Amino acid sequence: MQNTPVDPAPRRAALAELVDEATEHIRAAGRGDLAARLAATRTRVVDPRLRVVVVGSLGQGKSRFVNSLLGFDVCSVGDDETTAVPTLVQHAAEASAELVVADAGAEPQRVPIPLGELRDAGPGSVHAGGREIRRLEVNVPSPLLADGLVFIDTPGVGGHTNPHTSATLTLLSSADAVFVVSDASQEFTAPELSFLRQVRTLCPAVAVLVTKTDLYPHWRAIVDADRSHLQRADLDVPLLPVSSLLREHALRLDDESLHRESGFAAVYDHLRDRVVARAADDDRRAVAHEVAVVVEHVALGVAGELAALRDPDAGAAAVEDLVRAKTAAEALRARAARWQQTLADGITDLAADIDHDLRDRLRHVTRDAEAAVDECDPGTQWPRLGQWLAEQVAESVGDNFVWAHERSTALAATVADLFVADGSTRLPHLHLADLDSLFEPVDPLANLDPGRIGAGQKMLVGMKGSYGGVLMFGLVTTFMGMALINPVSIGAGVVLGTKAYRDDKQARVAKRRLEAKAAIRRFTDDVGFQVGKESKDRLRSIQRQLRDHFTELADQTLRSVSESLRAAQEAATLEQQQRQRRTAELEENLKILVALRDRARELAGAQA
Repeated sequence: MQNTPVDPAPRRAALAELVDEATEHIRAAGRGDLAARLAATRTRVVDPRLRVVVVGSLGQGKSRFVNSLLGFDVCSVGDDETTAVPTLVQHAAEASAELVVADAGAEPQRVPIPLGELRDAGPGSVHAGGREIRRLEVNVPSPLLADGLVFIDTPGVGGHTNPHTSATLTLLSSADAVFVVSDASQEFTAPELSFLRQVRTLCPAVAVLVTKTDLYPHWRAIVDADRSHLQRADLDVPLLPVSSLLREHALRLDDESLHRESGFAAVYDHLRDRVVARAADDDRRAVAHEVAVVVEHVALGVAGELAALRDPDAGAAAVEDLVRAKTAAEALRARAARWQQTLADGITDLAADIDHDLRDRLRHVTRDAEAAVDECDPGTQWPRLGQWLAEQVAESVGDNFVWAHERSTALAATVADLFVADGSTRLPHLHLADLDSLFEPVDPLANLDPGRIGAGQKMLVGMKGSYGGVLMFGLVTTFMGMALINPVSIGAGVVLGTKAYRDDKQARVAKRRLEAKAAIRRFTDDVGFQVGKESKDRLRSIQRQLRDHFTELADQTLRSVSESLRAAQEAATLEQQQRQRRTAELEENLKILVALRDRARELAGAQA
């Protein structure tokens, strides 16, 4: 049965050959800076790692789906098994596994673990030696992963049950594809749709997996309801019903009919057509454009020197053009202070706006939660309130992150427009996701005393309140010749005891409300502190990447023009014999460079 995407090796081979030939000529021209630029581009060709992130709530079948898709037991599954640490699964010739653990003051350490102990690779694993586990990396010889696909199975975050969504969304913003997992037990909830909308904004290649279709006979009705929800929300997202159990049986029995019934054929089609093919097309255009731009840098110098050698008058004009180009390049470099200041101010303003937006969203959630606490007994409603609070905080954090992502992209475009007047400068691919710090802990919402008291304690409270009433009214009635304990004093004791019980109950509820509000504020403050730290770190990373990227472009442009001008000026001093020999050499070089540029443009414009 087919379970691998279309082989993109021939296209990658053509791109790699083009990059290698261009690098060879660039190095021969003495442009080591441009050769290093092409070396980074070649890495994108020969190692096209495509990250596919699987997210969803606890118990939705994420890990079992990954196991069934790959045909290997790499993730913990079971009724009482949940993914405790992020699990990265990639291709290797031989199967192996490593824990990546934190090491104070040093780079994370890798600890090999036996494949038979993957189920125990949780926070308490003996292999970690008490250190924090950052992630689990599993290497398997899977044909599906051979072309660069890397699957990341996340813990139960990123869905509607965990408020700490920002780190996961950071990962999704750099993912090549995302599978959002929701089982067939019920249709989408409002928080799930909200999260899906956030994911769709960050990553275009998103699909929803409706899992466990083998367990629920009504799964088709659930899929139809989910599809209607997606249409009403204007979300163009594929909906793929799958059964991991049927897939496992199909693999074991080599049964093609079971494979079709499992729904995994649609998953492979999605990976092939909307993940691998799209990524290969994007890489082809980006790499070919990069080669064409770099070749143009070198061709500029060759063409200028050649013009000076062929015709001194034309060469003088070329020199004048190059002088003007150098002046423009120097001005571009001099304007660095302007665009760097724009970038710095933009990042500062963006950081303040994002922090204010996050605080404002969490403040509204806190107020709504406190209002809900005032309307009920939080002791009995605490689980429901906690679930609602988690959903609201998750949605707020996610919306804040998506807004920050859009603002950051707009800022990068603004800086690019300042850098080059026509705005055609390529934007860098921002690397924001770091698996080593994806899941920083946030303390969960504190438990609250449910406020239940036993019958004995209730009686004790009532007796304490009734004692004073019996004694007081009994003493009064003794002046009337009645006994201390009489119907009047007993009735007064019952009334005052009931009042004392009610007052005690109201006092307990008021105390629980105060404790609940304090717990809510601590929880939202903790989330705001952690997410705010991540946002600031992310913005600083964006600032550094944009600054280094545009500074490098300015330096390369100035160097290309300066060396072209120098070569053209030196050409005027050559003797006739040297002039002829140098002309022939330059004509051959220019012919090769033009051919490389044309091949690059042809590849960039080729149909997918």
